[in-house]
Amino acid sequence: MGKIAMTTPLVEMDGDEMTRILWQMIKDELLTPFVELKTEYYDLGLPHREETKDQVTVDAAMATKKHGVAVKCATITPNAARVKEYNLSQMWKSPNATFRALLDGTVFRAPIIVKGIEPYIRNWVKPITLARHAYGDVYKAVEMKIPGPGKCELVYTDSDGRQTRSLIHEFDGPGIVQGMHNTIASIESFARCCFNYGLDTKQDVWFASKDTISKQYDHTFKDIFQEIYDKEYADRFREAGITYFYTLIDDAVARVVKSEGGYIWACKNYDGDVMSDMVATAFGSLAMMTSVLVSPDGKFEYEAAHGTVQRHYYQHLEGKATSTNPVATIFAWSGALRKRGQLDGLADLEAFADKLEKATLDTIESGQMTKDLAAITTIKGAKTLTSEEFIAKIRENLQR
Repeated sequence: MGKIAMTTPLVEMDGDEMTRILWQMIKDELLTPFVELKTEYYDLGLPHREETKDQVTVDAAMATKKHGVAVKCATITPNAARVKEYNLSQMWKSPNATFRALLDGTVFRAPIIVKGIEPYIRNWVKPITLARHAYGDVYKAVEMKIPGPGKCELVYTDSDGRQTRSLIHEFDGPGIVQGMHNTIASIESFARCCFNYGLDTKQDVWFASKDTISKQYDHTFKDIFQEIYDKEYADRFREAGITYFYTLIDDAVARVVKSEGGYIWACKNYDGDVMSDMVATAFGSLAMMTSVLVSPDGKFEYEAAHGTVQRHYYQHLEGKATSTNPVATIFAWSGALRKRGQLDGLADLEAFADKLEKATLDTIESGQMTKDLAAITTIKGAKTLTSEEFIAKIRENLQR
């Protein structure tokens, strides 16, 4: 059989540590034997980000805007220890945060459902997709330690120099203070991304915040979602047979736990960060979760939801075999290839993405899996494989 052809390149972003090793394995064993892979390559490994002063991340984001679909390996967001380890000139920002800002995107994360890996919440039979706003709030907050007694205020100065002030707190001793922000334009983009994704996937959309306490900040999110839904999406949702509703974040948690899944749960930035990890873990494994960044104008960046698996990488450098789960990274590639096929009208490429995912799930359901899954599976006599062995078994199923 001839390889499946591509017409438009994917933006390919390489990453760090153990996921970088898996990245190359996946390409060599599961992709290039079957697809004439056409990519525009960017090395987002931390040494190359240092070498380019992080310009490579911006270049990759601009390429994604141009080509429309990207696939990204997990990358290091350096802390003080990483600055020392990699001899960095500065503590470079998260590439994901840079991407989210430049694409004005929303992150959609959903668990990968497979027989034998049962959710801890037994009534969850359908995936729950977390839609995380990807701008502002605590991630762009300004913080200050208050040394002693004094007054702390929010001050807004308009373009004419007029000031509006609001007292935060009158301190009678040491304390701390934090100021955070968002923009109306970003919140509107977030809402439209969520509603568009709901229409694309034929899923209900929930949005939750804490407007009863945050009567201006969170309430603005709530109001914008409702206004955009009423003006632009209500009729389209009715025609599609899906619904939108708002509820408080604590009520949403109670509803989610009691539900069977099968909807999009939209959250503000920090809420989405926490709740996506909770949903992934409750479904069985953080290594079994897809993640796609979607911009309001229809650009897509696929990645795994987990990190670079540092501990396994150090074992790999010592020459030890590892049993690192590559499933989310495989699904990042399949998601990007499927979307590329949809946009370019390449049915064979779409079908290949479906077959790659089925081969991966069939391998697990046959009782052959990595160590993390073998520890939690309900399949009797499951066999633990190394990363290489697991990918080789997937290839056998894919060839079949």
